[in-house]
Amino acid sequence: MDKKPALALNLVEEFVGVSHGNFARVKEMLAAEPALVNATWDWGGGDFETALGAAAHMGNKQIANYLLERGARLDIFAAAMLDMIDVVKAGLDARPEMLHTPGPHGIPLIVHAEAGDAKAVLEYLNSLTK
Repeated sequence: MDKKPALALNLVEEFVGVSHGNFARVKEMLAAEPALVNATWDWGGGDFETALGAAAHMGNKQIANYLLERGARLDIFAAAMLDMIDVVKAGLDARPEMLHTPGPHGIPLIVHAEAGDAKAVLEYLNSLTK
């Protein structure tokens, strides 16, 4: 199998950046380079972020769902924002410490759920902290 070259760093940085809220640019960039869907930007100090991670902590369901439909790898933070209660419960049942594992930029799981107004996930997470 032939290995493709690494994506240009400036392209990855821009894609992750626009995935915080510029849906038109996300669509344009992903159409031009589909491999961006799972690219990760290193902000430094161990702070890694994908486009899905960017959309998730911003509560941007439109961008998150678009990325997932195009092959983005679902993580517990995006699942929390999208109110995917079964995914969040399964993840925390398997790895309870994930409740306190920070996401991109150190943003906690519950903040992702708040960003998406994810009522079922918020209720569940709040029940775990009492």
